[in-house]
Amino acid sequence: MIRAFALSVGLVALAAGVEAQSLQQNNEVLFRQIQQVHRISAAQLNRIRQIFARSGWMGQGNPGPTRHPMTPEQCAARVGGTAVYNNPRFEAICGAKYMAPLYDPRTQQPEDATACIDQFEFPNMPCTYPVTWVRANEAAEICSAMGKRLCDAHEWEGACAGALTPPDYPFGAGSVAAMRSIHNNRYAGSKSWAYGPNFRTGVCAQDSNKSAGCNGGDFNACGTNTYPTGAFPGCTSGLKVYDLHGNAAEHMNLPMNPSQMSSNGSRTLGVTEMKGSWFIWDKYRAHEDWCRWRAPYWHGTNVMNTSSHRNYHLGFRCCSTVN
Repeated sequence: MIRAFALSVGLVALAAGVEAQSLQQNNEVLFRQIQQVHRISAAQLNRIRQIFARSGWMGQGNPGPTRHPMTPEQCAARVGGTAVYNNPRFEAICGAKYMAPLYDPRTQQPEDATACIDQFEFPNMPCTYPVTWVRANEAAEICSAMGKRLCDAHEWEGACAGALTPPDYPFGAGSVAAMRSIHNNRYAGSKSWAYGPNFRTGVCAQDSNKSAGCNGGDFNACGTNTYPTGAFPGCTSGLKVYDLHGNAAEHMNLPMNPSQMSSNGSRTLGVTEMKGSWFIWDKYRAHEDWCRWRAPYWHGTNVMNTSSHRNYHLGFRCCSTVN
């Protein structure tokens, strides 16, 4: 089923001389794929449709300028078929397909996890292009529609570093900048990437190109030139989470106090945090992207601000609480 839809989506992958389908047409393929792979209800799908429709920009990239460097069918051939990503053990623990348990392997087993994270960037399906041009509030709403939630920053960081450790937010610091500085200084001596202790090129979905003429945020000029998710099996963490570096950067929740932690069940979220890096990182590194690094408050707002930042290289993934 996934391969059949991958082939359908592959038809919209753009190449020179091929006429682009519209964003709406591409999204219709995506919606059908989400419903069949994740087995969501008609009501859930309708809610997701509404969120996309309200945006007008959200999708797998504006088809006009977008030039994907790899098709979904090429991805499937490269990894030996998307069935290699099936994991019945994880599915039993998390209660959903393509999610990974978050735990500390030094003292725990996957079954001890109290939270799970999407293994791939949304729509969380292997060999599928990530959704971008999404605002943080829209990401949180889509996660909720999927029966999940937006991850807290420390959950993404644990997924990347290969061990979920207790929350370490310096809530008394007084500002986002101070919280970031304290946290980053704490981990500066033990930097790591999902795939190992040193930054490497050629490992993740980071060797694509920025559109010529892209000025940083123009929907009509900036292509989302991503790879299909999971196309680089070496770009995985010890907890089996993919594309934490490269492809799309990802919205997360940075709580400013304990009452804003989604992992505690809060619906009142904190401020925006951008995680990971994006699809040109092998050629241009605009900032750090090690696992536990927290970004400056770029384009910062509360997560649920309806004007929160969106861009051609910015997506998200979801978490869930294990009951």
